[in-house]
Amino acid sequence: MKKLGQHFLVNKSKLEKIVEALELKDGDLVIEIGAGHGELTEELRSTNRELRIIAIEKDPKLVKFLNSRFQILDSRFSVIEGDALKILPQISKSYILNSKSFKIVGDIPYYITGRLLRILSELENKPSLIVLTIQKEVAERICAQPPKMNLLAAAVQFWAKPEIIGYISKKDFRPMPQIDSAIIRLKPESITLIERSFNKCNKGVRYYKLIKIIFKQPRKTIINNLAEGLKISKEEIIEKLKLLKINPDDRPQNLSTKQLIELTCVLR
Repeated sequence: MKKLGQHFLVNKSKLEKIVEALELKDGDLVIEIGAGHGELTEELRSTNRELRIIAIEKDPKLVKFLNSRFQILDSRFSVIEGDALKILPQISKSYILNSKSFKIVGDIPYYITGRLLRILSELENKPSLIVLTIQKEVAERICAQPPKMNLLAAAVQFWAKPEIIGYISKKDFRPMPQIDSAIIRLKPESITLIERSFNKCNKGVRYYKLIKIIFKQPRKTIINNLAEGLKISKEEIIEKLKLLKINPDDRPQNLSTKQLIELTCVLR
């Protein structure tokens, strides 16, 4: 289990807080990533809601354990053995999810957090709500606003509204990790911000390309990062920045998601 980066949350009050954050209703379909021993699964079942729970678990021994613990008791519970990073794109396209909205929850191994967030952003059918337990520092970076904006925040806030709803001490896990965690709730936008506000230039690919350029060297000015990354003259960039009332000599961390989207539209 250690090689999979698994640390199991055992604090019941924190498990309850995670479940509360999901805003569960009768008929909800919940996808649980990394169900482990079933601590969170049990808390989901104890809500007395008419839920369908699909657990994704990579460890075959834990899959067997989960089946023996829950499937006999509840026909609405099922386990899929495998890597959530590969399974989520497949399952989101299936008939299981197309007929209704679904929610995602999980205690996420730290080393897959970035890749998981990217996969969630690319899902064809996005969940209505995502509640994850992740590294505290990463959660705070995701929720950052100017003047502390960063690449991760810009990438996630493009497709979802993030919110930290609580913190979890490392002492609440077994085995105990080296760092504290946070519970973060992500509410995906029904349409992306760029589609809603700037329908004529809804190019998500361009947006992600731009933020990688602009945050590549955070200590450099906006104008220097853009000139170097876009290979166009500073004079042309300055004209575009003036249109948006952005100071060329500001640092990237001072830009809001809205301003970054506007830049995507004007820097063609």
